[in-house]
Amino acid sequence: MKTKLFIITPPFTQLNTPYPATAYIKGFLNTKNIESVQADLGIEVILELFSKEGLQNVFAIATARTQKLTPNSQRIQALQDEYVKTIDPVIAFLQGKNPTLALQICQEDFLPEASRFAQLEELDWAFGTMGTQDKAKHLATLYLEDISDFIVECVDANFGFSRYAERLGRSANSFDELYEALQQEPTYIDTVLLSILKEKIETIKPTLFLISVPFPGNLYAAFRSAQWVKKHYPNIKISMGGGFPNTELRSLSDARVFEFFDFITLDDGEMPIEELISNIESRNFGTDYNSYKRTFLLEDGKVVYKNNSLKHDYKQSQVGTPDYSDLFLDKYISVIEIVNPMHRMWSDGRWNKLTMAHGCYWGKCTFCDISLDYIKIYEPVAANLLCDRMEEMIAQTGENGFHFVDEAAPPALMRALALEILRRKIAVTWWTNIRFEKSFTKDLCLLLKASGCIAVSGGLEVASDRLLKLIDKGVTVEQVAKVTRNFTEAGVMVHSYLMYGYPTQTIQETIDSFEMVRQLFEVGVLQSGFWHQFAMTAHSPVGLYPEKFGVTKETEIIGTFANNDINYTDATGIDHDKFSFGLKKSLFNFMHGICFDYELQDWFEFKIPKTKISPDFIFDALQEDNDFSVKPTAKIVWLGGKPFVEHFTKSKKGNSWELMTLIFHDKKESFSIQTNKREGEWLVEMLQKIAVSNSKTHSFQEIKIDFESYLEDFELFWYSKPIKTLREYGLLVL
Repeated sequence: MKTKLFIITPPFTQLNTPYPATAYIKGFLNTKNIESVQADLGIEVILELFSKEGLQNVFAIATARTQKLTPNSQRIQALQDEYVKTIDPVIAFLQGKNPTLALQICQEDFLPEASRFAQLEELDWAFGTMGTQDKAKHLATLYLEDISDFIVECVDANFGFSRYAERLGRSANSFDELYEALQQEPTYIDTVLLSILKEKIETIKPTLFLISVPFPGNLYAAFRSAQWVKKHYPNIKISMGGGFPNTELRSLSDARVFEFFDFITLDDGEMPIEELISNIESRNFGTDYNSYKRTFLLEDGKVVYKNNSLKHDYKQSQVGTPDYSDLFLDKYISVIEIVNPMHRMWSDGRWNKLTMAHGCYWGKCTFCDISLDYIKIYEPVAANLLCDRMEEMIAQTGENGFHFVDEAAPPALMRALALEILRRKIAVTWWTNIRFEKSFTKDLCLLLKASGCIAVSGGLEVASDRLLKLIDKGVTVEQVAKVTRNFTEAGVMVHSYLMYGYPTQTIQETIDSFEMVRQLFEVGVLQSGFWHQFAMTAHSPVGLYPEKFGVTKETEIIGTFANNDINYTDATGIDHDKFSFGLKKSLFNFMHGICFDYELQDWFEFKIPKTKISPDFIFDALQEDNDFSVKPTAKIVWLGGKPFVEHFTKSKKGNSWELMTLIFHDKKESFSIQTNKREGEWLVEMLQKIAVSNSKTHSFQEIKIDFESYLEDFELFWYSKPIKTLREYGLLVL
């Protein structure tokens, strides 16, 4: 019997777009002609729950309970008819199907309001630049969060929009608590999930059930789903893969896990899944294949890890194009949770997910899990193949927005991709994660913008050169400032990940880092950011060699279930938690362009030292570099079009000479330059050669040699006023 696969993402990840792992696997299976069906059970459960019938059930459960409700839940229950009446049109609006409802939502007498709306007064000023649709999305999001608060208090304490029972999956060194929870009767949300799962299993009739678990907040629902299938369809084999097992379950030894799953695979899923299929099919024909790739299973009552397959993992060029078929792409919900530009991109709108390169080309940051294959093994995808996949996905999904989910997109590949997009004349919108390295020149940022890049996110981490060196980030604060300036001036939004509490970080360094961040926002080169506290993980250099970083593990005992986050003590003895509120509150204000004149002390309720950073450090770092040199190997590209040419003659004191005016039209305006006839003729011809629409690129040296075969002194011409004007309008040095 041929194997048929059913691949799911269990609740919950994002509301606005499917997590891409199942689409990646389905795309690979297509290349092998293996039949598969995928589902995002998260969005399907949400749509069942947040519906007229779903809310009626929620309110009925709450009414049947005897415990006293908080005043907020009492208010929501009192307004239950209003919630039941409005839920379906609000969901349709957030799915983009009912845009005129925005006018009614913004009247603020349409939606019932509970505690989440209390924050509106302080956010009113933030909507000055937001249109009706955006404001309505935000109000509708608050409305859903009110209902979510009610569900947490009255129906299921583990509920969360982007995670479910996450506490049970976080740092679960022991399986005991999760195992105990799975012995309890299913919750209401469990019953919604299992009814959807039942219908799909009965329809699809799979032989292999794959559950992708990207985050701790998907773990409980993954086990609950597997438990139901094991009980009702014991012949279906069940396997877990994804980000959570890849990082957390590498030392798994608890045999009880295999009451729920037959297999757990690690790292890239393509070859492990192919080997599972071979094992299942061989047993159907009475043979014993017994070849596995990075797979945990149970033998004689004990957990064993098998990696005896001689087959190599597939290259990125062989894994196929992610396939989003089967997913309800028109039913995802766009929300605006907070007025943070980058977080808004995460939760608003649907993005096709792609990867420019497997792994990280830098692969040195000491807080990162660089010992694991998904980061350690670096393999870029050719730009033309990336563009092929983009065009395939646009044709399939009807969406031209792309989020490249790289650890850090390589600048050279970003350049090649941008050139390929422009050559093919594809209209796309895209964003990705980067390192703030000096390769991102002003001209490269302009090229990326021209190709459709609207935003980048990157780790500044701790804005201290000593700590950046300890992290092995390979950048300095001054360099980060210049790169963020280049992106900002090109019109690309910049988000920065910020870190506090890194091992050996002093209070002075925290405050100095805070001041650096304040200045970056004040001069306008950062538009978005997020502070997070350092966490030590088992597979990072800090976790592997803590003694090198001045920290001590609290225990060397390895858990029988999950093993990633490590509790530790820092030699400094500093309580970094206390900085959290002040750092995050100040950042919220800086992102909205206010409170730069506050004293740093104003953000904290405890005494902090004065910063040692000069008040003009970032401003001074951004003063224009005077290096006008161009490398001979640099590529010269023209983004503009072909000029109209006018000839005229100029005379002076009996002498006359022929001149040319070149008139250009770009999307915003028209401009012209003047040259002598010979230089003008050469320039018109050269601009056609170096136009971005051509597949061949030309180096600065090649252009110089070409010029000097007709004329003299290319450097004099290159630094002349006509070329300076063209440089402002799309003549790029890359």
